[in-house]
Amino acid sequence: MHFCDGMEQPKKIIITIDGWSSCGKSTLAKQLAKELNYVYIDSGAMYRAITLYFLRHHVDWTISTAVNEALKHIKLEFVANHKNGQTEMWLNGENVEYVIRDLVIAEKVSEVAAVKEVRDFAVSRQQEMGKAKGIVMDGRDIGTVVFPHAELKIFMTADEAVRVQRRFKELYEKNPNITLAEVKQNLTHRDYIDSHRAISPLRQAADAIVLDNSHLTMKQQLGIAEKWVKERMK
Repeated sequence: MHFCDGMEQPKKIIITIDGWSSCGKSTLAKQLAKELNYVYIDSGAMYRAITLYFLRHHVDWTISTAVNEALKHIKLEFVANHKNGQTEMWLNGENVEYVIRDLVIAEKVSEVAAVKEVRDFAVSRQQEMGKAKGIVMDGRDIGTVVFPHAELKIFMTADEAVRVQRRFKELYEKNPNITLAEVKQNLTHRDYIDSHRAISPLRQAADAIVLDNSHLTMKQQLGIAEKWVKERMK
């Protein structure tokens, strides 16, 4: 796909993708980053890695002093895996990309992400990563809090039943004992916390474009997003 004509290089922009759990935000973000040769930043992976650290070290995230002390010992990095072309989450020098996808982490990540100190910690690092532009970042508050002046903001949504099926399929491959009811309960719980938390709740930015992908293929949703990117790059 070509975004420029002749020798002129298109300006680099920031693309934010926010939305509900299991809407395929990271899938679209990765697709766009690959097409544009942009850096993909998975904000959710950062919160998941912090959650993993807290669980491993028995950090009580309801106590500010405990959280602040723990955050001093957390170093997050996105490292490119040249074998599969993916960017993976590293926590204190350890590749935790697969560990953080576990349901145990999924059950706690929304609670941890709602803690003000945790959000401040993650947001400052995300904003640092975005200074050079040319990034695609997905999450819950990227277009509203992290990059309120992003050139393109996409808000993704899908029917709850569709989201539950997608999440179930994803988790079933790793844990065949998982039930549809467990997945639905986890999704509903995360939706509630994400949209009701006091700090940076999930909400659609006023200038975001809604992308409902309930009945779209990956190729179709990428095509729609690419059209929006072209318009913003002019």
